[in-house]
Amino acid sequence: MEPIIVTAGVITENDQVLITRRGPKENNAGGWEFPGGKIEINETPQECLVRELKEELSIDVTVDKFCAEVNHDYDQMTIRLIAYYCTIIDGEIQISVHDKYKWVKINDLLEYDLLPADVPIAKKVIEEYKN
Repeated sequence: MEPIIVTAGVITENDQVLITRRGPKENNAGGWEFPGGKIEINETPQECLVRELKEELSIDVTVDKFCAEVNHDYDQMTIRLIAYYCTIIDGEIQISVHDKYKWVKINDLLEYDLLPADVPIAKKVIEEYKN
């Protein structure tokens, strides 16, 4: 089965990072994740992130450096999650798909019920923050 390519934005501010919780009608409802979404045809991961973060959180971002790439098998599908660090350049966060968002201390990321594909990304973010 071909993996579904999904992007994630790692948005940090000082010692905190933004995570969002999947809404009750979503797959993996209640799980926390780095915001992002599925790549559309002829779209780069960076273009996808800009579009998804605008659609889902009403924010404009710049996509900065690559963070990590994770392949994960969920029961119903396999995803390739590509994460980039992003910076908010405009807008106030307004959730539409998610039911909650939170700025959490980077060192506390693993205390949240992150989706399995997001855990290795969280570990990388923590590791890079410590260095």
